[in-house]
Amino acid sequence: MMPKAPQQRVDRREFVADLLARLPSALVVTGLGSASYDVFAAGDRDQNYYLWGAMGGATALGLGLALAQPDKSVVVITGDGEQLMGIGALATVAAKRPKNLTIIVLDNGHFGETGMQQSHTSLGTDLVAVAKGFGISDALAIDRTARAADIADRAATRNGPIFRQVFIEANEPPRALPPRDGAYVKNRFRAALGFAPF
Repeated sequence: MMPKAPQQRVDRREFVADLLARLPSALVVTGLGSASYDVFAAGDRDQNYYLWGAMGGATALGLGLALAQPDKSVVVITGDGEQLMGIGALATVAAKRPKNLTIIVLDNGHFGETGMQQSHTSLGTDLVAVAKGFGISDALAIDRTARAADIADRAATRNGPIFRQVFIEANEPPRALPPRDGAYVKNRFRAALGFAPF
């Protein structure tokens, strides 16, 4: 059964900026492409880990980080195409159940980085049903009727993992490009956690 299409889609930049403003101490992992641009546009921070070319890796990296840093909130912000590529990571999230992990999938129903072809979420795949099927019970789809504040408040309870599919407008705001030097991003992120570069 095809998921019901939302009536009111969220403005991606506004939503991400609002969410991150409410989670100022969170460690943030981004999927490649637009998710990275949205997070960077909201304000560059040493605690942001931008993925440029590791398609499908955002949730897996966020899971590892959440397990390694259990006292910190970890937020993964990615797109529907990137999450579909790394869908199996949700099974491991469900098995490990990190209480401090929040996964946000910005879903425009398209592969934005390769020409706006329809993604599987436009063709019948229900990511919330998939997440729940893997065992992530706190999984919801939201549109403009929901608020970033509600997600931030839920993340602060540290009773995760949390999965939110956020239906966004299928547009492309001006690109805001974060640092592309992977070693630099990694080392400043490590420094923010008190670790030496390597």
